[in-house]
Amino acid sequence: MKKNIIKEKSFDFAGRILRLYQYLSSNKKEYVLSKQLLRSGTSVGAMVRESEYSESKADFIHKLAIAQKESNETEYWLSLFIDTDYFTKGQMNSILEENISLIKMLTAIIITKKKILGN
Repeated sequence: MKKNIIKEKSFDFAGRILRLYQYLSSNKKEYVLSKQLLRSGTSVGAMVRESEYSESKADFIHKLAIAQKESNETEYWLSLFIDTDYFTKGQMNSILEENISLIKMLTAIIITKKKILGN
């Protein structure tokens, strides 16, 4: 069976986001922004999973585009936590890079699929 790299990476990323949320809520007592991060960060993998059973090629692209948007929102929340001194850029560098990697992968898949469809 062929490996689905975006599926694996988005699932692993969701696990990191969940652990970050747990840390923020238990150690930093931050509940509002961390919940936003949890929603957007775990939604990426959920939308990738939904795309596996999309109803059409256009629906597949649409679901991955939503995952791309959620990943972009996640970058916003991560950057906000840095900017407000919850974390340093160095502390968040790894998860930020992983998120950027997901955005690039999603973008490449969407572009390729659109070319195939002639959009």
